[in-house]
Amino acid sequence: MFFTIPTLMTWTRIVAIPLIVGVYYSPMDMPTKNLVATLMFIVFAATDWLDGFLARRLNETSSFGAFLDPVADKFLVCASLLILVYLQRADVFVALIIIGREIAISALREWMARIGASKSVAVHMVGKLKTTVQMVAIPFLLYDGKIGFVDTGVWGTWLIWIAAILTVWSMVYYLQKALPEIKARVDS
Repeated sequence: MFFTIPTLMTWTRIVAIPLIVGVYYSPMDMPTKNLVATLMFIVFAATDWLDGFLARRLNETSSFGAFLDPVADKFLVCASLLILVYLQRADVFVALIIIGREIAISALREWMARIGASKSVAVHMVGKLKTTVQMVAIPFLLYDGKIGFVDTGVWGTWLIWIAAILTVWSMVYYLQKALPEIKARVDS
């Protein structure tokens, strides 16, 4: 199902990437750019929950949607991290940890699916927690200002480092779950 409402919503996260990047090339002043990029990220990130909800509600789940949804999330997060590194609001080491993990775990999941062992690397709570912390940290860092007494730059920095720690933890978890299958394939 290529053109269902949930799948089209998933596509919007991919389309969002050049739009968010484009904000920082616009003639607006930096506080306005930060606000616009933050609001865009929040709206597009919210489609992650909404497209899944609608797919189940409208009975429009598909294997293509199941494939595209995490890809769109990873693209949006990785592009946002690159923007934040460029703006010097996120450490390049954090970006490398998070992006590297996304590539490694995606490759691991693909390989495990090929050998019929995808259940051993199914999404786990630590992975969901990592994603949640990332999705809060990124708009804080994009905004990079004060909201009342909250300095979003400081909070975002702490949260993105926590996300990096959770990223490593989740990668270790998935590798441990896959290790018996990997050993069995290597030994045979």
